[in-house]
Amino acid sequence: MKCIALIPARYAATRFPGKLMTLLKGKSVIRHTYDATVATTLFDEVIVATDSDIIFNEITTNGGKAVMTTGNHESGTDRIAEAAIDIEADVIVNVQGDTPFVRREPLEKLLQQFEDASVQVGSLMQVLDDEALVADPNYVKVCVDKNLNALFFSRSVIPFPRNKIIPITYYEHIGVYAFRKKALIDFTTWPVSPLEDAEKVECLRYLENGVSIRMVVTDFMGVEIDTPEDLERAEKLLL
Repeated sequence: MKCIALIPARYAATRFPGKLMTLLKGKSVIRHTYDATVATTLFDEVIVATDSDIIFNEITTNGGKAVMTTGNHESGTDRIAEAAIDIEADVIVNVQGDTPFVRREPLEKLLQQFEDASVQVGSLMQVLDDEALVADPNYVKVCVDKNLNALFFSRSVIPFPRNKIIPITYYEHIGVYAFRKKALIDFTTWPVSPLEDAEKVECLRYLENGVSIRMVVTDFMGVEIDTPEDLERAEKLLL
Protein backbone atom coordinates (compact mmCIF):
# COMPACT_ATOMS: atom_id res chain seq x y z
CA MET A 1 0.00 0.00 0.00
CA LYS A 2 1.11 3.53 -0.69
CA CYS A 3 0.70 5.41 2.58
CA ILE A 4 1.02 9.14 3.11
CA ALA A 5 0.61 11.30 6.19
CA LEU A 6 -1.24 14.61 5.98
CA ILE A 7 -1.10 17.02 8.91
CA PRO A 8 -3.94 19.57 9.00
CA ALA A 9 -2.67 22.80 10.54
CA ARG A 10 -4.96 25.74 11.19
CA TYR A 11 -3.39 28.80 12.79
CA ALA A 12 -6.55 30.34 14.29
CA ALA A 13 -7.48 27.61 16.78
CA THR A 14 -10.56 28.59 18.79
CA ARG A 15 -9.43 27.54 22.27
CA PHE A 16 -5.72 28.33 21.89
CA PRO A 17 -5.04 30.69 18.95
CA GLY A 18 -1.63 30.23 17.40
CA LYS A 19 -0.96 27.08 19.41
CA LEU A 20 0.81 25.29 16.55
CA MET A 21 3.45 28.02 16.42
CA THR A 22 3.90 28.08 20.19
CA LEU A 23 7.38 27.00 21.22
CA LEU A 24 7.77 23.68 22.97
CA LYS A 25 11.36 23.32 24.19
CA GLY A 26 12.52 25.82 21.60
CA LYS A 27 10.71 24.34 18.59
CA SER A 28 7.18 25.01 17.38
CA VAL A 29 4.47 22.47 18.15
CA ILE A 30 3.79 21.92 14.44
CA ARG A 31 7.46 21.17 13.75
CA HIS A 32 7.56 18.70 16.64
CA THR A 33 4.58 16.92 15.08
CA TYR A 34 5.98 17.01 11.55
CA ASP A 35 9.45 15.81 12.56
CA ALA A 36 8.04 13.03 14.75
CA THR A 37 5.82 11.82 11.91
CA VAL A 38 8.73 11.76 9.45
CA ALA A 39 10.86 9.93 12.02
CA THR A 40 8.44 6.97 12.03
CA THR A 41 9.66 6.12 8.46
CA LEU A 42 6.22 4.63 7.74
CA PHE A 43 5.15 7.04 5.01
CA ASP A 44 5.96 7.65 1.38
CA GLU A 45 5.31 11.35 2.03
CA VAL A 46 4.54 13.59 5.01
CA ILE A 47 2.76 16.86 4.13
CA VAL A 48 1.34 19.70 6.22
CA ALA A 49 -1.96 21.06 4.87
CA THR A 50 -2.52 24.61 6.11
CA ASP A 51 -4.37 27.86 5.45
CA SER A 52 -1.60 29.85 7.13
CA ASP A 53 1.42 31.43 5.43
CA ILE A 54 3.11 31.43 8.84
CA ILE A 55 2.77 27.65 9.26
CA PHE A 56 3.58 27.01 5.57
CA ASN A 57 6.83 28.95 5.91
CA GLU A 58 7.65 27.32 9.25
CA ILE A 59 7.59 23.89 7.63
CA THR A 60 9.11 24.64 4.22
CA THR A 61 11.98 26.81 5.48
CA ASN A 62 12.97 23.95 7.77
CA GLY A 63 13.11 21.42 4.94
CA GLY A 64 9.61 20.02 5.19
CA LYS A 65 6.75 19.77 2.72
CA ALA A 66 3.54 21.79 3.01
CA VAL A 67 0.59 22.74 0.80
CA MET A 68 -1.81 25.65 1.09
CA THR A 69 -5.54 24.94 1.45
CA THR A 70 -8.57 27.20 1.66
CA GLY A 71 -9.54 28.57 5.05
CA ASN A 72 -13.22 27.66 5.22
CA HIS A 73 -13.09 24.06 6.44
CA GLU A 74 -15.34 22.65 9.15
CA SER A 75 -12.72 20.14 10.30
CA GLY A 76 -9.19 18.91 9.85
CA THR A 77 -10.53 15.96 7.86
CA ASP A 78 -12.12 18.35 5.36
CA ARG A 79 -8.79 20.18 5.09
CA ILE A 80 -6.70 17.11 4.33
CA ALA A 81 -9.33 15.84 1.88
CA GLU A 82 -8.79 19.00 -0.19
CA ALA A 83 -5.06 18.30 -0.20
CA ALA A 84 -5.52 14.59 -0.94
CA ILE A 85 -7.70 14.87 -4.05
CA ASP A 86 -4.74 15.03 -6.44
CA ILE A 87 -2.46 12.73 -4.45
CA GLU A 88 -2.14 9.07 -5.42
CA ALA A 89 -2.37 6.98 -2.27
CA ASP A 90 -4.09 3.88 -0.89
CA VAL A 91 -4.19 4.91 2.76
CA ILE A 92 -3.99 8.45 4.10
CA VAL A 93 -3.18 9.09 7.74
CA ASN A 94 -4.39 12.29 9.35
CA VAL A 95 -1.94 13.27 12.08
CA GLN A 96 -3.35 16.26 13.96
CA GLY A 97 -0.93 19.17 14.09
CA ASP A 98 -1.25 19.42 17.87
CA THR A 99 0.02 15.87 18.60
CA PRO A 100 3.79 16.34 19.04
CA PHE A 101 4.39 12.94 20.68
CA VAL A 102 3.68 10.82 17.60
CA ARG A 103 5.51 7.47 17.66
CA ARG A 104 6.04 4.68 15.12
CA GLU A 105 4.44 1.73 16.92
CA PRO A 106 0.87 3.08 17.23
CA LEU A 107 0.84 4.31 13.63
CA GLU A 108 2.19 0.97 12.42
CA LYS A 109 -0.59 -0.86 14.29
CA LEU A 110 -3.12 1.54 12.78
CA LEU A 111 -1.89 0.90 9.25
CA GLN A 112 -2.01 -2.85 9.83
CA GLN A 113 -5.79 -2.63 10.28
CA PHE A 114 -6.09 -1.94 6.56
CA GLU A 115 -4.93 -5.47 5.77
CA ASP A 116 -8.62 -6.19 6.50
CA ALA A 117 -10.40 -5.07 3.32
CA SER A 118 -13.54 -4.18 5.29
CA VAL A 119 -11.78 -1.43 7.26
CA GLN A 120 -12.38 1.98 5.71
CA VAL A 121 -11.45 4.25 8.63
CA GLY A 122 -9.30 3.69 11.71
CA SER A 123 -8.15 5.73 14.69
CA LEU A 124 -6.25 5.56 17.98
CA MET A 125 -7.28 5.59 21.63
CA GLN A 126 -5.48 5.38 24.95
CA VAL A 127 -6.59 4.57 28.48
CA LEU A 128 -7.60 7.66 30.42
CA ASP A 129 -7.27 7.06 34.16
CA ASP A 130 -7.20 10.58 35.58
CA GLU A 131 -10.70 11.36 36.87
CA ALA A 132 -10.28 15.08 36.25
CA LEU A 133 -9.39 14.44 32.60
CA VAL A 134 -12.25 11.96 32.17
CA ALA A 135 -14.60 14.77 33.22
CA ASP A 136 -12.83 17.39 31.07
CA PRO A 137 -14.77 18.15 27.85
CA ASN A 138 -11.50 18.99 26.09
CA TYR A 139 -10.76 15.25 26.23
CA VAL A 140 -12.89 13.29 23.78
CA LYS A 141 -13.88 9.86 25.07
CA VAL A 142 -14.76 6.82 22.96
CA CYS A 143 -16.69 3.60 23.63
CA VAL A 144 -16.09 0.52 21.48
CA ASP A 145 -17.71 -2.83 20.74
CA LYS A 146 -16.04 -6.23 21.21
CA ASN A 147 -14.37 -5.91 17.80
CA LEU A 148 -12.92 -2.51 18.73
CA ASN A 149 -15.21 -0.63 16.37
CA ALA A 150 -16.28 2.74 17.78
CA LEU A 151 -19.79 2.96 19.20
CA PHE A 152 -19.72 6.65 20.11
CA PHE A 153 -17.40 9.59 20.74
CA SER A 154 -18.25 12.28 23.28
CA ARG A 155 -16.87 15.13 25.30
CA SER A 156 -19.12 13.90 28.10
CA VAL A 157 -18.21 11.02 30.41
CA ILE A 158 -18.93 7.81 28.51
CA PRO A 159 -19.82 5.30 29.70
CA PHE A 160 -21.60 7.02 32.57
CA PRO A 161 -20.73 5.17 35.84
CA ARG A 162 -24.27 4.47 37.04
CA ASN A 163 -23.02 1.17 38.44
CA LYS A 164 -20.38 2.18 41.00
CA ILE A 165 -19.29 -1.40 41.71
CA ILE A 166 -17.89 -2.61 38.40
CA PRO A 167 -14.57 -1.34 37.08
CA ILE A 168 -14.80 0.92 34.05
CA THR A 169 -12.03 1.59 31.57
CA TYR A 170 -12.21 5.01 29.93
CA TYR A 171 -10.58 5.61 26.59
CA GLU A 172 -9.43 8.95 25.24
CA HIS A 173 -9.70 9.36 21.49
CA ILE A 174 -6.32 10.34 20.05
CA GLY A 175 -6.65 12.69 17.09
CA VAL A 176 -4.92 10.42 14.58
CA TYR A 177 -7.01 8.86 11.81
CA ALA A 178 -6.33 6.63 8.82
CA PHE A 179 -8.60 6.41 5.77
CA ARG A 180 -8.80 4.67 2.48
CA LYS A 181 -8.77 7.52 -0.01
CA LYS A 182 -12.39 7.04 -1.11
CA ALA A 183 -13.59 7.08 2.51
CA LEU A 184 -11.74 10.35 3.06
CA ILE A 185 -13.23 12.01 -0.02
CA ASP A 186 -16.71 10.67 0.81
CA PHE A 187 -16.53 12.52 4.15
CA THR A 188 -16.47 15.85 2.34
CA THR A 189 -19.61 15.05 0.34
CA TRP A 190 -21.75 14.69 3.46
CA PRO A 191 -23.11 17.70 5.36
CA VAL A 192 -22.07 18.27 8.96
CA SER A 193 -24.14 15.73 10.90
CA PRO A 194 -26.29 16.58 13.96
CA LEU A 195 -24.22 14.74 16.57
CA GLU A 196 -20.99 16.04 15.07
CA ASP A 197 -22.35 19.57 15.26
CA ALA A 198 -23.49 19.13 18.86
CA GLU A 199 -20.26 17.58 20.15
CA LYS A 200 -17.86 19.29 17.72
CA VAL A 201 -16.25 15.88 17.15
CA GLU A 202 -15.72 15.37 13.43
CA CYS A 203 -15.48 11.56 13.38
CA LEU A 204 -19.13 11.32 14.43
CA ARG A 205 -19.95 12.20 10.81
CA TYR A 206 -18.71 8.75 9.81
CA LEU A 207 -20.77 6.95 12.44
CA GLU A 208 -23.88 8.94 11.53
CA ASN A 209 -23.41 7.90 7.90
CA GLY A 210 -23.02 4.23 8.76
CA VAL A 211 -19.24 3.93 8.35
CA SER A 212 -17.45 2.00 11.10
CA ILE A 213 -14.24 3.28 12.67
CA ARG A 214 -11.77 0.61 13.80
CA MET A 215 -10.05 1.71 17.00
CA VAL A 216 -6.53 0.71 18.02
CA VAL A 217 -5.47 0.80 21.66
CA THR A 218 -2.09 2.40 22.14
CA ASP A 219 0.15 3.10 25.10
CA PHE A 220 0.40 6.66 26.35
CA MET A 221 0.71 9.00 23.37
CA GLY A 222 1.60 12.10 25.32
CA VAL A 223 -0.49 15.26 25.27
CA GLU A 224 -2.57 16.87 22.55
CA ILE A 225 -2.05 20.63 22.73
CA ASP A 226 -5.56 22.07 23.06
CA THR A 227 -4.99 24.57 25.87
CA PRO A 228 -2.12 26.48 27.50
CA GLU A 229 -2.33 23.97 30.35
CA ASP A 230 -1.69 21.14 27.88
CA LEU A 231 1.44 22.95 26.71
CA GLU A 232 2.69 23.04 30.29
CA ARG A 233 2.05 19.29 30.64
CA ALA A 234 3.91 18.67 27.37
CA GLU A 235 6.90 20.71 28.58
CA LYS A 236 7.17 18.43 31.62
CA LEU A 237 7.04 15.30 29.45
CA LEU A 238 9.99 16.60 27.41
CA LEU A 239 12.19 17.15 30.45
